[in-house]
Amino acid sequence: MAHLTKAGMIVNCMVTSPPFYGQRDYGVDGQIGLEEHPSEFIASLVDCFESCKPVLAENGSLWVNLGDTYWSGKGEHKSGEVKQSARRFGLRPQDKKGDGQLCKPKQLLLIPHRFAIAMQDKDWIVRNDNVWVKPNPIPDQVRDRCSMSHEYMFHLVKSRWYYFNKEPVGRKATSGSTLPPTDTWEIAPARSSHKHKARFSEELVRIPVLATTPPGGVVLDPFGGSGTTLAFARKNGFRAIGIDIKSDFCKLMVEQLRNIE
Repeated sequence: MAHLTKAGMIVNCMVTSPPFYGQRDYGVDGQIGLEEHPSEFIASLVDCFESCKPVLAENGSLWVNLGDTYWSGKGEHKSGEVKQSARRFGLRPQDKKGDGQLCKPKQLLLIPHRFAIAMQDKDWIVRNDNVWVKPNPIPDQVRDRCSMSHEYMFHLVKSRWYYFNKEPVGRKATSGSTLPPTDTWEIAPARSSHKHKARFSEELVRIPVLATTPPGGVVLDPFGGSGTTLAFARKNGFRAIGIDIKSDFCKLMVEQLRNIE
């Protein structure tokens, strides 16, 4: 981000899904998501997006997809169940004993909203905590609570005056006028085999990109992953920039864009 700032780059829309807390080990130094305490994870995320501020246009939007996490406290995963082992990778932060306060067994950490409040404390304006509802989600292996089937897509801005065009994403009223989209999105997860295991569908970035990127605008994803945001932006005529700490994922983004071009 410092490089883009020095180059004088300004982007109109940022859409991203950073690593969720304690969900995956991407095997690279400096990765986010494996901090000892949830507060450290949230501080790392906020620092990242603070570094994005000089690059985001004053009337631009930042969209952040985040899911929540439970504290386990059970120690390292020992189950032989195939699906569970695919999602677990040894001793995760939330498998440790915890602090007995926020971090105690069975506690839902409320990370998405703790993150949003921390962003408010840094003078970001939270416009929506849009809910991504997943039909037919992968079932939780639990017996004493409801199965999780949603994540959040926060819409944040720097100023009260920002670009938003409801026409390409809105709902038609009986009068013929356009209503804004609702804040609950039912979108199936991307489940096809792929080198990036936390990929999401292009439908998830449709409203953010189309509603908050002006014609000829630039879209940035600072946690680019497989390149979904970039691919959708390019297909719809926008310029796009992708960043990722893992070089293999940068190659995936390049492959996606080459296929589109």
